[in-house]
Amino acid sequence: MSRFPLLSLIALIVVLSACHSAKPVQTPASSVIQVQEGIASIYKDHRTASGEPYRSRAMVAAHRTWPMGTMVRVTHVHTGQSAIVRINDRGPYIRGRVIDLTPAAASAIGLTPKHGICRVRLERLKR
Repeated sequence: MSRFPLLSLIALIVVLSACHSAKPVQTPASSVIQVQEGIASIYKDHRTASGEPYRSRAMVAAHRTWPMGTMVRVTHVHTGQSAIVRINDRGPYIRGRVIDLTPAAASAIGLTPKHGICRVRLERLKR
């Protein structure tokens, strides 16, 4: 028997196991200080209210009232996918929306530009 098929099988198993997606970040309920639900959207390049440069690959977001630097777990209500983002901007300025996410943060919860918006649950976390 040739070793090549066996080595190929082992390599395939290693590659597939590395592709397995990670589970959502779990934080104790006691670290949640405020909860909000509403619509999330994806926002594009512009100057941020915090003065930080806009980076589409950063896990950051805009919220109207929560303090800059606030850490927030954003959960897509329909899929259950979640991500933790940092507030570094103000917005959204469209009625009914509670948070604007960078493309990276939106992608992490399964929100794509094709859909544009989704219903989310926001959990403001203690520092």
